[in-house]
Amino acid sequence: MMLGRHVVVDVPTAAAADVRRPAARVPVPPPRPFLQTLWSTVKETLFPDDPFRAATREPTRGRRAFAVLRYLIPCLDWVPSYSLSTLRSDLVSGLTVACLAVPQGISYARLAGLDPVIGLYSSFVPALVYAVLGSSRELAVGTMAVGSLLFASMLGAAAPPAQEPALYAALAFTATFFAGAFQAALGVLRLGLLVDFLSHAAIVGFMGGCAVVVSLGQLKGFLGLEHSTHANDAPAIVANVVSQSAHWQWQPFVLGVCLLVFLQITRYISKRRPKLFWTSAAAPLVSVVFSTVLVYLINGEKHGIATIGFVKKGINPLSANSLLLSSPHTWLAAKTGILTGIISLAEGSAVAKSFAMAKNYHVDGNKEMIAFGAMNMVGSCTSCYLTAGPFSRSAVNSDAGCRTAASNVVMALAVLATLLFLTPLFRHTPQVVLSAIIASAMMGVLKVRAAAHLWRVDKVDFFVCLGTFLGVVFRSVEVGLVVAVAVLVLRILLSVARPRTTALGRIPDSTVYRRMDQYTAAQGTPGVLVLRVDSSIYFANASYLQERITRWIDDEEGRIRAAAAGGEESLRCVVLDMGAVASIDWSGTKMVEDLKNSLDKRGLQTALANPGSEIMRKLDISKVRQLIGEQWVFLTVAEACDYAYNNCNIGTELQIAASPDEMV
Repeated sequence: MMLGRHVVVDVPTAAAADVRRPAARVPVPPPRPFLQTLWSTVKETLFPDDPFRAATREPTRGRRAFAVLRYLIPCLDWVPSYSLSTLRSDLVSGLTVACLAVPQGISYARLAGLDPVIGLYSSFVPALVYAVLGSSRELAVGTMAVGSLLFASMLGAAAPPAQEPALYAALAFTATFFAGAFQAALGVLRLGLLVDFLSHAAIVGFMGGCAVVVSLGQLKGFLGLEHSTHANDAPAIVANVVSQSAHWQWQPFVLGVCLLVFLQITRYISKRRPKLFWTSAAAPLVSVVFSTVLVYLINGEKHGIATIGFVKKGINPLSANSLLLSSPHTWLAAKTGILTGIISLAEGSAVAKSFAMAKNYHVDGNKEMIAFGAMNMVGSCTSCYLTAGPFSRSAVNSDAGCRTAASNVVMALAVLATLLFLTPLFRHTPQVVLSAIIASAMMGVLKVRAAAHLWRVDKVDFFVCLGTFLGVVFRSVEVGLVVAVAVLVLRILLSVARPRTTALGRIPDSTVYRRMDQYTAAQGTPGVLVLRVDSSIYFANASYLQERITRWIDDEEGRIRAAAAGGEESLRCVVLDMGAVASIDWSGTKMVEDLKNSLDKRGLQTALANPGSEIMRKLDISKVRQLIGEQWVFLTVAEACDYAYNNCNIGTELQIAASPDEMV
């Protein structure tokens, strides 16, 4: 502290007289065989959950084999103990979801440019496959609006649905096959981490942009227009609607608005009163039935209200021969399948994990990918297009009290009954009710509150969300995806190539060191600069870290020179806190070596604190540990600072500007 012109140095908590090296030293881990190290790394990367650990605990070979089979086929977990009470719960939830699945399936198929019956097919076979291979109890399988929009925008340019319906359907089946193959491959190879690169912010922006585009696209149905644009950006859709203003029909508009208001009211009721969840689940089917009866009674087709028309009866015909695996359009189908596969995986995995966390059980992400892949590959061969686990259906399934994945079987059987007996009843169903159902569903996808939360928490994430949203709305779905991926990759590269370094200080009356820009009470040790590196050190950031550490030192020495009149001690030692450095490569060890040599020339001592086993092993092999000196590698930052204070001649040459009798 300073009294007048006199200086007294606060010595750290360690005794000033004890200048010996602390007894505890940082050991170098014993060497490990290369193959053992490689297997350990691969296992930690690809098998962090140790999937077959349950099998290894079984006492007999037969039980171990059954445990492996149970892991591979998740339905074996619940089928042996299935009870009548469980069936009752799954029956109610499955029938409730079917009330939503039938109108949604028809609506989303039309959004994708496909025959309405294909939307019903897609809620039948894939749901049966997922019931066998899926590990989520609440996930309800079906088509999704965003996937339907992607199919229409990416495949429609090559084969317009209205002009070449057979080719377009074949492309849709092929894209679904590639989506399933890609999803299954990710699951088998346990590469689900690739899906994690689509951040929550990007998904919120992408889904919101798609919701706006899809909702604007429903103006065609609300206004009874016959012609639509193939473009999928908001300006083109609005311009197309405005250009046909002479053909606007008020009858479908009035009916559509009434149905949309009804759907939104039921959604509001179900949110405010969770016990009335069935209102929003049954509302789409009620809307379809009411509007169909109304149009039939008033002969609405003569009043400008277009209807769906004939819907074919029967179960899924095989479509394996329709897959275009060697065609000029194969690459387009593969690209569409991969993109939609990633989006459906991101949504489905998030839905499954959120419900699993709420119900306190585990969902294996890799098994979910395999299940998604299998149901889409099988679906592509049975006249189905892309299916996933939409949140709306899954939420209804959960609220209805489902107990197992058997609720998907019940839903599939209900859809089968519809395909066999009820499809002729859709003959007079107005197209505007499908537009109202889609628009209502999209209002739930547009998450304004989530975007506002991103703004409060992380501005960078907000701009990722905003950029993705604007790219989808004003350009195209593909541009929105490119913007999202580009911004996220740029952010990752910046965090890797430009890691954070911070100065640490000691919290008073403790041996704890924390960031000085966060803890105002933290105090630096005289003559010692403590820097924390918050990243692994390797070729991408080694040069930057050396320059950044050098600048920290220059700034510290400049600050000390500016405060020289106060008698502050000059810099003698630089301590690098390596606690956050998980790994280091040859470039990283070379950086530490070059930094050591540079500091030696400036008369500064280098010390390392809290290095991990991987860091110590690499520093030892590269001889950098020996260059620094074993006595300058410490367990903690506090030990490093105390030892440096007592062994770097700090405090022995203080500038005292007053007489000794004025010292305190």
